[in-house]
Amino acid sequence: MKTNVFKTPEESIQALAAFFVSCANEAIKKNDKFSVALSGGSSPKKLYELLASADFKSKTDWKKVHFFFGDERYVPHNHPDSNYLMAKTALFDHLDIEEFQINKVDTSLDPAAAAQDYERCVCHFFDGDPNFDLVLLGLGDDAHTASIFPHTSLVWIDEENVKEVYLEDKKVYRISFTAPLINASKNVVFLTFGANKADAIKAVFEGEKNVELYPAQLINPEKGYLQWFVDEAAVSKLKERF
Repeated sequence: MKTNVFKTPEESIQALAAFFVSCANEAIKKNDKFSVALSGGSSPKKLYELLASADFKSKTDWKKVHFFFGDERYVPHNHPDSNYLMAKTALFDHLDIEEFQINKVDTSLDPAAAAQDYERCVCHFFDGDPNFDLVLLGLGDDAHTASIFPHTSLVWIDEENVKEVYLEDKKVYRISFTAPLINASKNVVFLTFGANKADAIKAVFEGEKNVELYPAQLINPEKGYLQWFVDEAAVSKLKERF
């Protein structure tokens, strides 16, 4: 694991954008395609906007990039809460990404069927052996990642790749990658910043091993590489300073 610490959130995002392009170019050179699972939320939105900007849009062959979603809200694709819609408006539309490059969750199905359908989609793309080139993740204030929330069934999934989960406090369903699928990836990256994330990062990095309480502790790629892109405020409570 490598932790990349920057003074500001903007520097963190800039560095991750450069890493994204590097991963893409390496995969395209080797396999003529690049597979990436996107994260939702406000932090990655800024990353996507940067990737679509004049500074980055010409740095890789976007026609060879295939997009997936590490988790999705169980809402229609045109709903304001949709991770797909956020990525579409921040990234896809600006890069003229073709529909066949975007693998979105079919939220017209019931939650369980949507999860099963998306697992089939992922497995079909990889010929039965999912192995993403890059998975982007965020970290919640409660130490959740993707939609693997504390004290939910997703914490204990050890075989399925994609699963639905009902969040009782929010009264909503989500569809999410499971930890085994994430951990099978070549590169896994957390993007998180701000003082409001300091307690969660301290729990994940230095807290007791308790994946039910701190689900982000589940993320440990088997053969891949784990990195964190954070700002100084996010790691301000760690005993070991970077």
